Formats: sequence, C-alpha cells, structure tokens
Amino acid sequence: MLKELARNKRLEARVAEAMAEARRLSEAASGKPARVFRDFLWSTKDSWSRRRRVIGKAEWTGGEANPRFLVTSLKPDVWTAKPLYEDLYCKRGEMENRIKEAQGDLFADHTSAATIRANQLRLWFASMAYVLLCALRRIGLAHTQFAAATCGTIRLKLLKIGALVKISARRVKIAFASACPSALEWRLAAARLGACTRLAIMTRDAARFSRGTSQGPPETLRSICQSPAPIVRFAPPPSASSAITHRCPTAEPSPREKCGLGPLSLRSHKFVRI
Repeated sequence: MLKELARNKRLEARVAEAMAEARRLSEAASGKPARVFRDFLWSTKDSWSRRRRVIGKAEWTGGEANPRFLVTSLKPDVWTAKPLYEDLYCKRGEMENRIKEAQGDLFADHTSAATIRANQLRLWFASMAYVLLCALRRIGLAHTQFAAATCGTIRLKLLKIGALVKISARRVKIAFASACPSALEWRLAAARLGACTRLAIMTRDAARFSRGTSQGPPETLRSICQSPAPIVRFAPPPSASSAITHRCPTAEPSPREKCGLGPLSLRSHKFVRI
C-alpha cells in the first residue's frame, strides 16, 4: 500500500527540523531546490487502528516550504525513504502523465461516436499515433531539444508546419521555408529513421538467408546499397558554391555508409528532401 497523506499541523511539526535543514541546503546552493526525507511511525487520533509507516519529504523550493507525506505498508529494508518517494511514488505519477498526454495531445478521450465500435476505432487510432510519436522521440529526436518533449510539442514544432509536398515514382520531396526553426531536428530525425528502417530490413533478410529460406544474397540488401541514402537536403543560398557534408556524431551510421557509399549529404537553407 502506498498513498499520499494529507498534511496537517502535527505532521508539519514532525518534519520541522528537516525543513530547516532543507532551507539551509537550498540557500547554500544559491536557491536551488533541496529535499530532506524522514521516515517515522505515525497514527491519527481516532481513525487509524494502529501506527503506520509514514515518509515525510521536507522540500524548500522557490523560497518556500513544500512538505509532502506518504503512508505505506512497504518494509524499510526493501524501500528506504528517498527511493520510495522518488523512484516508486513519483514514477507512478509519471505514468499518469503519459495517459494525460495521450488524452490531451492525441485526443484519445474523444469517444463521442454513436457506436462502441466507432469509439474503439478512434481509440485505436490515438494509440497507434502515440506509439509512432514515442518511436520518433526515442529514435529520431534523441540528444536534441525535443528528446523529452511531449507529443503536443512534437506535433506543434515538427508536424503542424507549412510545407510543399511533391510525390514522384521514386521519392517524396518536402520543401520548407528557409526560416523553419526546427529544420535541423527535422532532417536529423528523417536521417535516423531512414537508417533504422534500412538496418531493420537488412537484419531481416540476413536472418532469412542464414536460415536458408532465400537463395543467393538478399535482393533487398542489394537494393538498399544501390538506393539513395535517407538524406535531407537544403538548397544552397545564392552565394554558396559547394555543398556541406555533415552527420550528427551521435547518430549511428546508416547501412549505406556501412557499405562504403559515403556519408549523409546536407545542404542549407531552401528545401528539405527525404
């Protein structure tokens, strides 16, 4: 059992010394938040039949006290005070935040259709969108300013932007404005996702070839090595005379690069092509 306990004057008095210590630590750290935990047995005046374990968090933040209290049945030798609050209790709240993210940013709670099947389909669409955006955040946006962004921020900054889309038989061209503020993150995400897709296909075909289910070198592997790399290009400004070759140092090399076909080519400032 683990739940939050409403604070009162008796509980606040119990952690008064810890709160004073947290205030001293915060002032010594130039006003940064500081926490001190206390673990003690507690009982109400009449509603509890026995004493229970209570975790008190004495936090000084923003120039004021912020105490919190938890009551639990977990044993102290299994969960000490600080890990119990930060690693168990706060992580449970983080799961609730992810549910709110799916509901608020991806409209998972819009189930106002007349039939159950229609509402179920809506929920499926929202769930699939959440899985795709989580994969984009985990793979394509790692080590960028959007690495810990919510789905709503990713939609607003990377997806809900004006662009000119041209579709041909071999590729899709997406042209952005030259002043697009998230152009670097966009092209980096496109390159990473393209490389991961090609690597997954290569791994699958290599596994089939090793099991003897395919004859000769995998055709998909040959086509990948001969196809254009997952690149994002920007047309050069009028004063530029040559292209700029760049690859993020944190990104894994693509299958094309592993085959010796050269790095990803990036140019600047006019349009994006994937």
